[in-house]
Amino acid sequence: MSDTHPAPRAAMLAIGDEILSGRTKDRNIGHLASVLTLAGIDLKEVRIVPDETPAIVEALNALRTTYDFVFTSGGIGPTHDDITADAIGAAFGLPVTVHRQANERLAASYRSRDLPYTEARQRMARTPEGASLIDNPISVAPGFRVENVFVMAGVPSIFAAMLDNVLPTLPSGPAIQSVAITCPLGEGDIGGPLGEIQKRHPGTAIGSYPKFDGQRYSTELVIRSRDPAAIEAARVEVEAMIATVSAATGAAKA
Repeated sequence: MSDTHPAPRAAMLAIGDEILSGRTKDRNIGHLASVLTLAGIDLKEVRIVPDETPAIVEALNALRTTYDFVFTSGGIGPTHDDITADAIGAAFGLPVTVHRQANERLAASYRSRDLPYTEARQRMARTPEGASLIDNPISVAPGFRVENVFVMAGVPSIFAAMLDNVLPTLPSGPAIQSVAITCPLGEGDIGGPLGEIQKRHPGTAIGSYPKFDGQRYSTELVIRSRDPAAIEAARVEVEAMIATVSAATGAAKA
């Protein structure tokens, strides 16, 4: 999809053995994709890695040098396997130390609840040197930012709350708009002419999503663009193509 002012490009790094094992069904990827689209930021790649420092470092260094922003989820809690802060530090070549403000916030929070501020809980105040904090209005323990990398919790409600605090600080582009068209034909019938329409409308992205109701195939077509006029021009051609092919195959009467 072409644009004279390209939108910022982002990637996500989801961290956690529990995601790869299937014990946890990730909900953060879909939420991030939806929110970034509305903000005019293109999510271009998602990687999922285990709780292993080499894997996190390798993936993060590849993503942060390729995209404008990288959002991570998971691995910043109090347990021994929450190694994200150390892995981020290793990726940037930064020492990981106790962040004074994070430490003060956490200590005050546990004190107000008459809970001990244990050594395990203190781990949540550790960040790579020079990191800035991402507020956590739900459970206090903050995320953090290092350059273009935003490190956030894996718990969906906390991830979403942290993301709400991050997005207003980021430059963005115009939001992508879309229109969905129901097509009574299978992809095999429309694939060729649909490809030709896409070539004539490079300012759009036309997606094709097949469906099967147990008796026949149909397709949902979605046209996306940041230019409403481009969407409309492509829509007119797509609907005309559907009518033509339907008439030729008799699908419209089936």
